[in-house]
Formats: sequence, C-alpha cells, structure tokens
Amino acid sequence: MGQPTGDFGQEGVRPRTGEVVSGDLLLAIGGPDGSEARPCPDGWRPEPRRIRDRRQDRPELGPSPAVGPLAMGSAAADLPLLDREDDIARLLAALSEGRSVRLVGQAGSGRSTLLAAVADAAAGIAPDGVVRLSGHRRTGADLLQDLFAATHHAPGYRPDRRALASLLSQVGAVVVIDDLDVDDEELAELLDAAPDCAFLVTVPPGSPVLTPGLRLEDHPVAGLAKSACLALAGRLAGRQLDETERAWAVDLWFESEGLPLRFVQAAALLRQRDVSVDTLVAAQEDRNNVFGLVKEISEPDDPAVLEGELRRTVPLPTVAESAAPAVRLAEGLSESAQAVLRLSLAFGGECPTAPHLPALIDVGLGESALRELVDAGLAVSVGGHHRLTTGVQELLADRFDPGTVAYGAAEHFSWWVGHGSVTTEQIAAEAEVLVGALLADRAADRPEAVLRLARAAAPALALSLRWGAWERVLKLGLEAARVLRATAEEAWFHHELGVLALCVHSDQRALAELESAVALRAAFGDPNSGAAGRRMLDLLKSEARQLPAGEEPSTGGRRPVIRAIAKAPWRLAAAKKGSDAKRAAIAGAAAVLALGVLGAAIGLNTGGEDSAGNGRTLPGTSVDDTTTGDDLPAATTSGSPTAAPSDSPSESPSASASASDSESPSASASTTGTRKPTATKTTAPVPGQSSKSPSTGTSTTAPPSPSTSASTSSSASASPSDPSGSPSAP
Repeated sequence: MGQPTGDFGQEGVRPRTGEVVSGDLLLAIGGPDGSEARPCPDGWRPEPRRIRDRRQDRPELGPSPAVGPLAMGSAAADLPLLDREDDIARLLAALSEGRSVRLVGQAGSGRSTLLAAVADAAAGIAPDGVVRLSGHRRTGADLLQDLFAATHHAPGYRPDRRALASLLSQVGAVVVIDDLDVDDEELAELLDAAPDCAFLVTVPPGSPVLTPGLRLEDHPVAGLAKSACLALAGRLAGRQLDETERAWAVDLWFESEGLPLRFVQAAALLRQRDVSVDTLVAAQEDRNNVFGLVKEISEPDDPAVLEGELRRTVPLPTVAESAAPAVRLAEGLSESAQAVLRLSLAFGGECPTAPHLPALIDVGLGESALRELVDAGLAVSVGGHHRLTTGVQELLADRFDPGTVAYGAAEHFSWWVGHGSVTTEQIAAEAEVLVGALLADRAADRPEAVLRLARAAAPALALSLRWGAWERVLKLGLEAARVLRATAEEAWFHHELGVLALCVHSDQRALAELESAVALRAAFGDPNSGAAGRRMLDLLKSEARQLPAGEEPSTGGRRPVIRAIAKAPWRLAAAKKGSDAKRAAIAGAAAVLALGVLGAAIGLNTGGEDSAGNGRTLPGTSVDDTTTGDDLPAATTSGSPTAAPSDSPSESPSASASASDSESPSASASTTGTRKPTATKTTAPVPGQSSKSPSTGTSTTAPPSPSTSASTSSSASASPSDPSGSPSAP
C-alpha cells in the first residue's frame, strides 16, 4: 500500500540515505554535506540478470501491488473494444514484422485503449514478450532505465549509455509506451538502444511529424462509427436509449467526429439525468403514499409509462454542454469526488493514490471517488496513479477554485517519503504527485513548504532512480531557497545538481554547479562543509573523467594494430547473423593467423637491428612504444626489414590498411608470409609483392609463384621466436 504502517507519529521518520551504482560511479545519497560519488570498487557493480519468466498478464512496470489499487478505473466498465478489429490486425502485423508504430490522433480518440488492446493480443509475438511502460512526464533517459529495469534484475543500478546499449541490444520484445512525449533525439536514442525490439507508442495530440530516418511509422487513430458510438453510450448508460436520446447521440456523433471519450462523458450525463428522473419518481410516490392527494389525478398504471412521462420533463444537455461537458459532470459528482477533483486541480492534474486521500482531504473512500472520476471521463489511470483527462484542467480551472485544499500536503509528503516503511518503489510511483505538490505550494507562495518537501523528496527520488523527477525537485527547491535567501540550502541544491550532472556525464554543467556550491558554502562561513564538493570537483577534473562516456583512450591519435585485429572476431560475430557459419569460421581463422604473424613483425621492429645488422633502433620505432599501424609500413610492404622507414605520407595509409583491414586467409598469407625472423641485406623482389628501389623510388612487381607463396606462408607461420628477445603478440 502507499501509506506507511503504524501510527502517524514522527518516530519512524528518518532521512533517506543509501547507495546506488551509476555507470562506473558509486553514488552515496543522503550524506551530511549532500550526495557524493566515487569510482565504483571492483566487484561492487551489480551484474544484471535477464528476466525471462515474466507472466504476460502481469504489468512489468508502473501499476504494482506496492503502490495501491491502481487498476481501479483503468477502463470504462471493462467493456470490449468496439470497431477496432482492423486497427488491431494491422498493428499486430506491423509488430510481427519488427516495425515500430506511433499512434496519433485527437484527444479522446482512444489511443491508450487501443494500445492496451494490442499489447494484450501481442503476447506471443516476440521471444521476450510484451513490456509495458508509461511515458507520462518521463525523459528519454528515464524510459531507457525503465526498459532496463523491466527486462533485467539489478536493484540499485543505473547503467550508463554504453552499458545500456549493450544490455538492451540482447532484448527482443514488444515495447508499448503510453503518453510518450520526448524530442526526436531522445526518441532516436531509445529506438537505437533496443534494435531487436518493436515499439508501439502513443503521443500527445499535436505532436510534430516524424523526422525522416526514424525507425517509426505513424498509424492514425480515428473516431468510431456511428453504430459503435451509440452502442458504447448505451452500454455505459446501463440501458437502451430512447428515440430522443438516440437523436441527441447522433448529433453528438456528427459534432465530435466519433471520439470515444465524448461518448463516455455523454453516458455519464445520461446517468446524471437518470438520477434526476429517479428523484422525481420517488417524490411522486411519496406524495401519493405519505401526504395523499388533495385532488385526484389520473396516473398510468404502468410505472414505466410514468417514468417515461417524468423523463420527458428533464431536458437533455444542450449542444454547448455536450461539447464541453466537464463543468456539468463535475457539478454532478459526489462530495468526496469533488474534493478529490479540487485536490487534483491544485496538483496540476495529478491525482494521489487512494491511501493518501484520508490524510490530505479527509476522504474515507478514496477508491470510490477515483472510480467516479474515471467513470465520468474526467480522469484516467496512468503509470502509478491517476491524472485528469486532457483539457479538464483548463475547463475547470476557473469554475472550481482549489482554495486551501492542498495546504498541509507538503508536510504530509515530507513525512511520508522519510518513513522507514515506505519503499523506493512506492516513492517512484508517486513521483509526479510529489512534483505536483511542490508546484501547488509554489503557486500559493509558500516557499518554506516547497523547501521542506524538496529537501525530503530529493534523496528519496534519487534512490528510486527516478532521476527526471529528481532533477525537477532539485530545481524547485533551489528556486525556493533563493526566494528565502537561505544560502546553506541553496548551496546544498547546487551540490546535488552538480552530482546529478556528474553521474549523467554532463561535465560542463557539473563543474558550474559544484563550483557554485563550494563558493556559497565558503561565503556562508563554514569551509569544512565544502569538502564533499571539492572532492567531487577533483573527481570531475581527474584524467579519467575527461573522456566522454563510451570512448576509450587513444595513443596519440593512432590506433594499435593489435587491438584492431583482436577486435575482428567481434565484428565477425556481429556479421554472422544471417551468414554461413563456415564462412565465419574461415574468417575467424584468418584473423588469428594475422594476429600471430603480426607478432613476429612486431618482434622484428622492436628488436632494434637496422639493415646492416648494427643493432640500432630503426627511426620511428622504440622497444617501449606501442607499435601501431603507422609504425609498420615498411615491414609490411617491402617483404624485408631493410626497407626505409615510412616517412612519406603516400606509403603509410596503404601499409596501415594492409595490416589492419585484411580479413581473408589469402590476403594475410600473401602480405606477411615473406618476412624472415632475422635481418638480411637482400633486396631482391619477392614474388607477388612490390619492392621499392632506394635510389629511384620506383617499384617493380614480380608475378606470384604458387610454390613460392606456399613455402613462404608455411615458413612464416612456423617461424621460431626472435633471438633478439622480441615480445610475443598478446
């Protein structure tokens, strides 16, 4: 449940502290001077384990037993989907082919309902099943972390982008994301991180067109047919529509273009009308049975006829009320549902889960109030909680003043996030509600409440790995600290923002935030409190942090040939998908052969003998230096160690290419097979290769001899170790 156990005292409240691993950093959260990161020790980094036994009928992310009754009000009376069979068939066909689809349409067109129906039908398409995510107020980085958490078991671990790409590249699932709202760059990164997954997402109305090149296609979601809309209204109303109501519903269908949400709200208006009719019928019976009649009035014997006559006295909603029914629907809600509605309006459209409602607005049956909002079409279930339907916030902002309904929410949530019985999963589910409470206090000009809640919620959100919400909370707290001129608090928020930027490899921003925190703490008069910030600056300025995430150090702009060839089997393994296994085995053997032969060549170059055998080191080479492709052009092109070193730009590229890019057995043998283990003065051309004359600079090519090539290849592969003590190839 979302509410802590035990009494409501402050005995269980404690500052949130803990550790999480972010990439190659171990992040300690909740320290006296703020969070602090350090290099993760060996063996501390979690080893993610794939989740392969997920049940398809269990939501993988978002609604879970840990955060309360979230399924309440998730669908309108659990009715079957109407008039969407063709859409479901086309979407399933696209997902089966590995294509990713974006559902677009107007507000209230039923995109989320169609998404859920396709997700249920796509259970057996992908080997890893269906992964359901919520994109509501999530950044691209949050969605990548959510996808990783849904497919891998690694508590307290947030991999960096390189590790995420490696882990998610092995996942083959249908990923459905509701209410996705990220820019094109984040969307492209999400799609590229899981290349074997097929994505089905919904986006808000008015989203820009797709950028060319994205692995995504649009599927428009239109309104329902007239018969489907009438059937939907009748089922939700709980009875057959009479002729007048059918004519009113047909007019609504023309006006709304068949949007399903409009008929969910129309059914709610019809139910309100039925309540008014029932009230008239009950009043008529009371007058007859209790007070009697002064004058006898003839009434029909059939009660249904009487009800029909009284129903005609209650007018149907007008066209204007049907086009914007939120106000009339809100006025017809119960008292508890109206209180929840006002609280949601104060929180920017976010509804807290039911266990919080008794402490916030003294509502005993929060589940019933939320269900009433959903049945009226004023709220929907999203992620770990409920939110108001699109457009309701704007329509009701002027008619339903929240007033002081949100007063005390910051105090409640400050206590809640620090309680020992509340888990990080529960806090993650309420992240948007916490941000909404902060925005409500800021709008009401209560910076003290904003500061108190932000200080309590920030470490909890960091531990729950909801870092998008963590950043928003830190920025709101920093704003409140500036308003209150609380220098120490302002320095704390700067420090936390700097640590967050450090963990996400935004080094320039981290440098600015951490330097601001250290300067503010020094100005505050407590130099010892800035020790954590100075340690973070030292870590940021260290040599290991100068490289962007995912890059490896280079040796003076040259890539070692050993490393290039050693990586050849990985490239072959990647290319082996869809190619013949025999071809991959031959190419792998060629890479191994080239690696062994290159070791002999390195031994010759590092042995230090020149063409005269005087034991001098050749120009441009060193025994201690790492031999690169640019250091071996003469040895790899002339067939003899006596060739001059590569000082000419015209020789080095071809030599480097022949040393690192050769992947076939014949190429490797013909290029390296003419080398000898000892230095020699002969300059005779080798069959099949070109040799350059030192005097003229011209090259001659001798025709290859099969017998010579075979003998040189076998001698090169079986050559003894260099007597000069050359290092062996790794």
